[in-house]
Amino acid sequence: MDDEGPRSYSNSDVNIPVNVKGNLKHLSPYLNFDPVYLPPSQPEFIFPEGASRQRGRFEHAFSQIGASCMIGAGVGGMGGFYNGLKITTLAGQKGRLRVTQLINHTMKKGAASANTLGVIALMYSGFGVILSYLRGAEDELNTLAAATLTGVMYQSTSGLKKCATGGAVGLGLAAAYCLWTSKDRYTEFKRQLHPL
Repeated sequence: MDDEGPRSYSNSDVNIPVNVKGNLKHLSPYLNFDPVYLPPSQPEFIFPEGASRQRGRFEHAFSQIGASCMIGAGVGGMGGFYNGLKITTLAGQKGRLRVTQLINHTMKKGAASANTLGVIALMYSGFGVILSYLRGAEDELNTLAAATLTGVMYQSTSGLKKCATGGAVGLGLAAAYCLWTSKDRYTEFKRQLHPL
């Protein structure tokens, strides 16, 4: 095999019709079909008839949970590395012992933060999916309720005061998110109230 990249086959090499368009000339001669029947571009998702053309809350849940775990691991790992540097410097550790301690601090703090954010994202996504299923709508009310319930549930073992604080934090973060994502509707509403 040559390392020059994909080979471009001519019509004499394969039984590809002359009217082949675009990028289909790079097909291997081992494929035994007429590439004319391939559409030049395909949709990214295949939707059943009558279905909405957007991913729902359940489909978004997987990326939200994964992203939260990754962000938690990254931020926690950086914090653990910083704490490990401080502690090993103060203890005067050098060489392999210091490297081992830095790795331990980084991994411990990164894993703890990833678990925490992953659990919060899992609870938020679960509440959001359940609420959208029960209400039959995907709107800001589901986001606000899911975030509030997540904060309350996450702090539920710490007493009523912390439960209320967790719910308030969840509600505040969700309200900020809803305001940020619907600023176009807000400006349109303002324009309708005060036309120039």
